[in-house]
Amino acid sequence: MWLLETSTDPEVFLTAASLVPHVDWPLDLDVSDTLHQLYDVYTSCLDIQRRIVPSLEEKASACTMALCHLYCGHILQGHPAYEFLDKGSRDYHVFEGMLQKTKVNNNVIVATTKLVIATDESSSRRSSPKFGACPDSVLEWLSHVLPFHFVIGRVDKDVEELAMAVISKLLCSTSSPSPQIIANCTLLACIMVGVQFDKKDIVRVDKSSALPQLAQSLWAQFQKVLRASDGGDLTSAVRRAWHFDVICRVVDRDLPDLRPPSEMWNLGMCRKIYLRAKSSEHNDDSSTLLTKMQRFTFADNLTETQSDPDQLWHLQISWQSNSHSPEDFDWLVDYLGDVCSNDHETAGDILVLLSSVRVSCNPAKQRLYIEKLIACMDSTMPPRLRHAALRAAHRFREVLASIDVVDDADMVLTKFSPAILTAVCPQPGATPTEDGPDRLFHGDRDLCYLELVFSLARNSVWHPHLYCQINRAIGMIGACCNQYIMLVFYLVGIFVSMTSDETSATLLSSITEQQWWDMMRIAWYHAFLTLDNTHCVDFLPVLVEGTKKYMCIAPKFELKQLISNVDELIKMLEGRGLLEQRDGAAVALKELRGIANDMLRKDEDEGVGECQPRRRT
Repeated sequence: MWLLETSTDPEVFLTAASLVPHVDWPLDLDVSDTLHQLYDVYTSCLDIQRRIVPSLEEKASACTMALCHLYCGHILQGHPAYEFLDKGSRDYHVFEGMLQKTKVNNNVIVATTKLVIATDESSSRRSSPKFGACPDSVLEWLSHVLPFHFVIGRVDKDVEELAMAVISKLLCSTSSPSPQIIANCTLLACIMVGVQFDKKDIVRVDKSSALPQLAQSLWAQFQKVLRASDGGDLTSAVRRAWHFDVICRVVDRDLPDLRPPSEMWNLGMCRKIYLRAKSSEHNDDSSTLLTKMQRFTFADNLTETQSDPDQLWHLQISWQSNSHSPEDFDWLVDYLGDVCSNDHETAGDILVLLSSVRVSCNPAKQRLYIEKLIACMDSTMPPRLRHAALRAAHRFREVLASIDVVDDADMVLTKFSPAILTAVCPQPGATPTEDGPDRLFHGDRDLCYLELVFSLARNSVWHPHLYCQINRAIGMIGACCNQYIMLVFYLVGIFVSMTSDETSATLLSSITEQQWWDMMRIAWYHAFLTLDNTHCVDFLPVLVEGTKKYMCIAPKFELKQLISNVDELIKMLEGRGLLEQRDGAAVALKELRGIANDMLRKDEDEGVGECQPRRRT
């Protein structure tokens, strides 16, 4: 301030003026003399026609920015916007003249002029100037000063739209925004949706240290708005939806401590927002805003699956209440039916939610749900939607496996299996990328896929409709065996379950004897990981029969490993009481262990080496 008021060196003055917007100016500091000094210097840059002298444009620009910055703070302090800058001329006219006769930082002057109009009753009847295209150079300053407008309390639609644009442009920039910019935008969003702050916090230039507190305030306001959405008239609902739109633009960034980790979904509130949006379909504006509100409530917990597709397979949602009935999710199935063809992001979110609940689909909605799963797994759908549908189908697999309880079973049998295939392999003839979501082998995706097909293959009614899966499954043998992973258990389960079909046996004839044995031994190594699934436990006697068929080629060290794996599995099954009602499984496992021990003793008697290949006898 001292430099601005006393310096006669043009370079020093220019430097000092340029620093004004970057310095905290306490609200109790009197900047009257500085404002007059800046205005005098600004007017000295004009020619007789009140145009900026070309050689003085840099100086005029610095003065304009500094003048507007300090003047906005001056108004926030509560000073009247009358004849302060130029005696005999109202401040509105001063800024109006600057706007009309200069081309420097127009949006900065517009923002200041709008503040003048908001506080000067005599000028409030005048038409408010409009913001033009907003250059990046003033975006950050606007993010700092726009909260002043909302605090004053008289904001026009132009200011609201500019505030939304500033938040979006700054936070969605190709370069990562600084903590200060994120803090500015968070404070602006907070004030736009009604959060109260002390004025001294608003005028602070660098708010980055307060970002955690700002984020918490925004999240608290979100909860308040969300819980208010179950009542009120349509106008109030639209306003709340606008608040959601504001909040959504900010929370897309990784704000710190945005919400308590223990508090996730309130299903009842989501349902009420959806029903309100449905009832408002006659009003396009309100319906659109309410849909944005609903989209936000979904996206808030699912942003990780949108930015990182691999998170889709691991996401677990903790609901506020686990005491839900199938009917509680009817509206989600209806909502999926509304959006699956034209809003793929929301459809994907719904499927992720439905695959996270612990209740089955209401039988009355099963046909609609299955139809939409098939549609969402179509090859024309984006990867995230196809994979979310695959995950949801996996969650629904036991109902699908019991095809006799499904309405319109013929349609399901005909269309569902091909849809599963396009979910993981949308273009069979194309060469997939090595690292894309549709790459040839993806452990998490393929585990979901194989578990689903394994469940369907348990029911022989499905077998003719699963032939289309066999070639892909065979193509996975090498990758699964080389990586020694539990997917092999489900591969074996699919193949062995279908070998009784003549057509299946023909399709499986390309699998070599060595591949069969490799899959069998690796399946036993991972079998303990499947014990939580009773169907996998029930499958063990079938796995025993397949193993007996191919273990005759096993070298000595692999027999030892098989015996060890079966031993440990029997102990685990007995420890969990899983063999008490499964006499057949207990007998089969012990028989396999006995056969392997007999073969091992014979090898030792004959002096067979550990790795020596065995000939079929």
